[in-house]
This record gives sequence, structure tokens and C-alpha cells, in this order.
Amino acid sequence: MAKKINTVVLSADSRQFYKETSIGTAKPSLEEQDGIKHHFIHSHSIHQPLTSAQFEKKALEILETEFQRYETIILVGGSGLFIDALCHGLDDVPHDENIKNQLNIEFESKGLAPLLVELEANDPLFYAKVDLKNPVRIIRALEVIRITNKPFSSFHAFQSKKRPFEFQKFVIDLPRELLYERINKRVEIMLENGLLKEVQELLEWQNLSALNTVGYSELFDYFNHKITLEEAIELIKRNSRRYAKRQLTWFRRDEKAIWIQDLTTENQLQNIISYLE
Repeated sequence: MAKKINTVVLSADSRQFYKETSIGTAKPSLEEQDGIKHHFIHSHSIHQPLTSAQFEKKALEILETEFQRYETIILVGGSGLFIDALCHGLDDVPHDENIKNQLNIEFESKGLAPLLVELEANDPLFYAKVDLKNPVRIIRALEVIRITNKPFSSFHAFQSKKRPFEFQKFVIDLPRELLYERINKRVEIMLENGLLKEVQELLEWQNLSALNTVGYSELFDYFNHKITLEEAIELIKRNSRRYAKRQLTWFRRDEKAIWIQDLTTENQLQNIISYLE
């Protein structure tokens, strides 16, 4: 699509930012990028994770420059929170480094379970929709709750901030059985491409928040002798399918999104371009 309309790509897939994780995130190779500039691919380190607020700020700076050369820019992904951060803006949510550090200490010493209990008791609305395996988002929500004594969800009214551009969201909507078949196949391709070796080389940093994600968490458990390799592979497939389901649920909140149900990439492309003409 970028070649057809002569533009660049911004990635809002928060798993593909990191230089150390390529196979398990299905990061597009240089061949797949095909000479098109891709911002936020292989751009950061797992040791300096990029927050949604940092992404919003940096992406707006990039767009300001790129819109001087291109009329239309493609945003792809992935991570609904990061897409919303750029398109709609984030609410001004308080931050306290001491409280955040205390929560991280609690997480490292006692695990995620007690934090989940606290979150459910204080903000059942956010608890019901958040990824319960994502400690970064759990800790961030509890940080705000402890600072303000208010639910974290009360700070997310989703009132769009003024942006110097217009945008249209397109969501690829494949039949569920086909989507799940492709997810399962992609996991097998990742393994063929060396996912085990990639995860093994990251073992010493397995507690970093950027690595607490599907495809890595399960194999860390395998290398730590908690589960078998077969169990890890099945969990990766299952958790990937569940993540895809949550993505679709997230995008359904936007009544203006256009859902593309064509099965082939070429038809999807033509359908999207027809809306832009």
C-alpha cells in the first residue's frame, strides 16, 4: 500500500519496537519492508521500554516532519493503546516515581497475584478489560489509584485531543477459523526460524517488562523447567489467539472504524484505497 500511494509506515505494534526481539514478534524483515521507511521497527531496546505516552510524543514529531513530504501516512498495528495514544491522545494521568518503584518491588517479591486482587477491588471496570498478564499496565493503574484514591478507568474518558491531521481506521476482519489457522501456522514458522534460540539468548533478562509477552513468557517457563516444550508451543498458540480476540474487541469500540472482510491481501488493499480516493 505504501508503494501504491507513495508514503512511509509508522508501526504501533509495541512488541516490534525492540531490537532484541525479532522472531517472536514477527517483525517485518528488511525484505518485507521492501525499501519503505518503517518508523518504530527495531528502534528501541528492551532495557529502555517505550511507554504509550513516549510513543505519542515521538510519533507526533515524526508525523510533523513526514507530512511535509507525504499527503497520507500509514499507521499499522497491533497495540490498541498506542494507536489511541497517537490518534486520540492520552489523558493527563498523575505519576509518582516512588509509588511506582514500591509497586515494582512488590511485583518482584510477591508476583502479580496480590496486585491483581488490589486492582479488582479498586477498579473492577479496568480489571475487566486489561490484559491480566501485563504487569506494566497493572502497575501503572495501581500507581494512579494509590496517588488519587480514584479508579484508573475514571481517567480514561477517551475525549480526543485536537490533532493536526485527519485519520481513518481500517480493521482486517477475517473469519475466525481462518484467523486462528494463520496464527497457529505463524507460531510454527517462528519456531522454524529460530524462536527457541532467540528466547534462550534473552533468558538473563526474562524479568524485564518488555519480555513479558506472548511467545517469550511461555518459552521462559519451558527453559525454567516449569512446562514441556509441547505445552509451551500450545500455550503460545492459545495465548496468541486470545490476544487477537482482545484486539478485535478493542477496535470494536470505535464506531467509525471500517471493517475489511476481503480474504486476499490484494482485495483488502484495493478496498482500503477506494475509501481514500
